[in-house]
Amino acid sequence: MSIAPADTRAANSSEEAQTDEITFVDDEAPVKRRRKRKSTSHLKEVPDTLEVREKVKAACEEFAKTLDRSRNFNKAELEDWARQLLNEMSLPEKYTGFVAVLIGNFFWKRQFLAIPFERRMLLLPHCLKHAEGCPADYDDFGLDCETCGACSIADYKGKAEKLGYKVLVAEGSPIVLKIIVSGYIDGILGVACLNVLEKAIDKILIAGVPSYAVPLHSGDCKNTTLDQSWIWEVIDQYEPMDEPETPSFLPAIRSSNFIFEKDFDRLLPRIRTKDPAKAESPIAFTEKLAYDWLKNGGKRFRPFITLAAYDAITGGELQKTNLEQVDRLPVPDGVARVAMSIEAFHKASLVHDDIEDDDMYRYGRETLHREYDLGTAINVGDHLIGLGYRLLNACREDFGAEVACDVTDRMSQAHVKLCDGQGAEMAWQQRPTLELTPLDALQIYALKTSPAFEAALYSGLRMAGPMDKYEELVPTFCRHLGVGFQVLNDLKDWRGDSNNKLVAGQDAQALRPTVMLALAINAATPEQLAELQEIIDMKSTDEFRGPRLKRVLEETGVFEKADALVEKSRARAEALADNIDNEKLRQLLYFLVDTVLAPEDDQQPTVQPSPVMVSLPVA
Repeated sequence: MSIAPADTRAANSSEEAQTDEITFVDDEAPVKRRRKRKSTSHLKEVPDTLEVREKVKAACEEFAKTLDRSRNFNKAELEDWARQLLNEMSLPEKYTGFVAVLIGNFFWKRQFLAIPFERRMLLLPHCLKHAEGCPADYDDFGLDCETCGACSIADYKGKAEKLGYKVLVAEGSPIVLKIIVSGYIDGILGVACLNVLEKAIDKILIAGVPSYAVPLHSGDCKNTTLDQSWIWEVIDQYEPMDEPETPSFLPAIRSSNFIFEKDFDRLLPRIRTKDPAKAESPIAFTEKLAYDWLKNGGKRFRPFITLAAYDAITGGELQKTNLEQVDRLPVPDGVARVAMSIEAFHKASLVHDDIEDDDMYRYGRETLHREYDLGTAINVGDHLIGLGYRLLNACREDFGAEVACDVTDRMSQAHVKLCDGQGAEMAWQQRPTLELTPLDALQIYALKTSPAFEAALYSGLRMAGPMDKYEELVPTFCRHLGVGFQVLNDLKDWRGDSNNKLVAGQDAQALRPTVMLALAINAATPEQLAELQEIIDMKSTDEFRGPRLKRVLEETGVFEKADALVEKSRARAEALADNIDNEKLRQLLYFLVDTVLAPEDDQQPTVQPSPVMVSLPVA
């Protein structure tokens, strides 16, 4: 049985061939990526003596001077440079992580020092406090460590706050990246063990955040030490510069928030709720809910893709923009409105998806159909679709009818494909069978997830000019991106998403046609197939469905196969990006791959609270 449309089956059955057909001629050889990612999990030792550490530090500073600062780099490239330098210095490979951090430091140091103190963050680890006898407590206001004097946290914190730094005592990168994206800070001075730095470095590097890290000497999280002079020599330095040496996607990331938080009402004027006196009337009710749903919540990643794609083709002005100093983005209003339309369509799909799956929460609040009722939620979702097409139509003013029609056509295609994919998923859920194949599941993924990426990328490129060179690239690249993203989501579902504290196996509990289940069916023995049939026949409320299915997934080697699928998607997407002649667009595609298909830790989420001390302005 195949549950995806025939045309989709045909389109996805020969991905290798389609990928190979897409080639571009470049005036200059593009900087292609090494796709093989080597782990540094066993290569995170810090040299024992200060003499060696200082020697390595000096060598890293000189090495960084030879690097091209016209573009950002990823973790794989950084590790290659570290190995190269270690080889030149005849030092063991176990210092790879340490050297990688220091090279990154000196690559970004000049730009970090150009950031005013009040736009910097000092990130400190909990383990700097003395484990025995530490009187500090965590409460709603953070860690009270300034009056003790028993450890160095107070010294660093006090000095930094006097200069104007924001100070955060926490582990991990998610909260840091959220603060950066929100616009509070532009650079990080961080202290952490190499374990934590390795987890954070991908996300920090991907976004192009100027940072300077001081590694702890060990990762045992108890009374650890560091080279204190390395903090003091940069913490109070400020050397302004006219223009950043290395472009960053950070302004473009923030720009997708800018249009919703600062420019929303101008770009999408209210009709029924513009008069506060009439805003509470029944006639204004739907618009009020729809505008609230559109304006608030979500990562706004798809609008970012549209803005960044347009910017890449038109010169990259957005990457240089200081959003604190502008009232409007340096892009035509039509581009901003199309970016908003994508979010409107996305939010509408989420409202309807929440109804179809009977989800209870979205963005930390009750879903619309739970908070109000089913009819209200359906109506708000439909209203959001209308807002999306209203926004699309408005781009004619800047780009003309032909461009507006092309963009609208691609949006409508994406909308139809999404519904086809969601319909296929629901059709299988109504009559679940063991005839589900991996190709069936991947086809559903391609329909449900890829079109939104495609519409966002296509729209930005089309508004920037003709699509001759990119017409075939966009759907193929986005298919790899979307499918890989969904498979990665499957893995997160089982392994636990530490960012969102998901309950492992929730898709299994809802019995969705995931590629994990399909791979298990494909590899199962007759005895395992019989157990899978029993699992499928169980009631959705049965709490034992998840554990039983997980055991079968492990026995059939599904986790390893899913990891391989993600890596294949990542490699194919990067291979397409390699051959793009426009440097800015090529780097954007690399950025999308790194962001959407970033490898995740396979550790289970912790149940222990993570206390945080932070001194930030009140929003």
